[in-house]
Amino acid sequence: MAPSSNTATSGSSKDEGGGISPQNKGSWSSFLKSIASFNGDLSSMTAPPFILGTLSLTEFSAYWTQHPSVFVAPASEKDPAKRALLVLKWFLSTLKPSYSTRNDKYGSEKKPLNPFLGELFLGKWEDEAGTTELVSEQVSHHPPVTAYCIQNAKHGIKLEGYNGQKASFSRTIHIKQIGHALLTLTPPTSSSSTSAQSPDPTPSAEKETYLITLPNIHIEGLIYGKPFVELNGCTYISSSSGYAAKIDYSGKGWVSGKKNSFTATLYPAGKEKETLYTVEGQWPETFTIRQGSGKHGTVIDTFNARTQPITPLTVPALEQQDPWEANKAWEKVITAITKGDMDATNAAKSKIENAQRELRRKEQAEGREWERKFFVRREKSEDWWDGLAQRGCQGERIESEKTGGVWRFDGEKAREARRPFHEGLNPC
Repeated sequence: MAPSSNTATSGSSKDEGGGISPQNKGSWSSFLKSIASFNGDLSSMTAPPFILGTLSLTEFSAYWTQHPSVFVAPASEKDPAKRALLVLKWFLSTLKPSYSTRNDKYGSEKKPLNPFLGELFLGKWEDEAGTTELVSEQVSHHPPVTAYCIQNAKHGIKLEGYNGQKASFSRTIHIKQIGHALLTLTPPTSSSSTSAQSPDPTPSAEKETYLITLPNIHIEGLIYGKPFVELNGCTYISSSSGYAAKIDYSGKGWVSGKKNSFTATLYPAGKEKETLYTVEGQWPETFTIRQGSGKHGTVIDTFNARTQPITPLTVPALEQQDPWEANKAWEKVITAITKGDMDATNAAKSKIENAQRELRRKEQAEGREWERKFFVRREKSEDWWDGLAQRGCQGERIESEKTGGVWRFDGEKAREARRPFHEGLNPC
């Protein structure tokens, strides 16, 4: 479904201050103490209003495609190894928007608004790459899971995926991302139609699918009241074309190292020592792509995350949005946060949360399940998924029990979806 052509730039009116204000320092200290003593998943805790951001987690799906030309570039490359490299480059280009943009804009990381079940965020990018469309939907609330689909029909490329988060505290906040992304494209040498509309990401002799795992996160700077994201561990990209990539993340240690650093290698799947390309740098800054292994390889490309032009996402004007769309649904909360009115923030937020609890009670009493508008649940992963995971992702598990199932974009449901999405129902 295409969003309305009457659009406004997403987030253009949102403004927040940086860090923790002096009057909230005491409350911040109390909040940190409560985190340290909390036993369980931190995502279930209620955060004080003064650390809330004005973005819902459903909006975070847009960070995958702030550079549409980089997103679609692999679909035009004939060589499969170079195509896999362009997929790796695109993925690395998404790290700064995904994990550093809010810190750059507001002076510190903010806690996003927790989406309610059925919340939607729809938009599109329009530039020299053509039209790239985004659908993001909160498909589960317990556990919280956001599903998304981004596609460019002109270039025959589609990204879909879903993720949940489990947060814990041990010296700092650690967030394990649960879920994965699937990038599907039609190589230029294929005879099939360049259409990204198929709801089935199953690899075929002509289509290529890339399985992408998600990085783990920890939050630094808590004690100073200016939290920021650091990535740790490693993630993988496994392609049905026979190539794999491993990205190792590292941060600044007590003695050495640079903040937000990474090293990535691309190699034939199952042959990690046969490095074809190496990428190194700092994901919010710049990185360098070399042919071969290590720092002595030939430099073939560089990417500057700070200077790369960003194509703004456009969303329907607020008055044209459905009540279930994120900006419309959270309008009063966003206004209160922007004004610094914590009482009004609490009141508006509680109204949504209480209304959602009532909807869940009614559904339970009537023995029915919430209707998702763009995605469907599957009980287990597809057979080909396991093959990709085993071949290039170190046997990554799908962990469907932690995300309420396996979530896939449904093209038929998407074609039928239109405003009003849930006629006669409001989220609050």
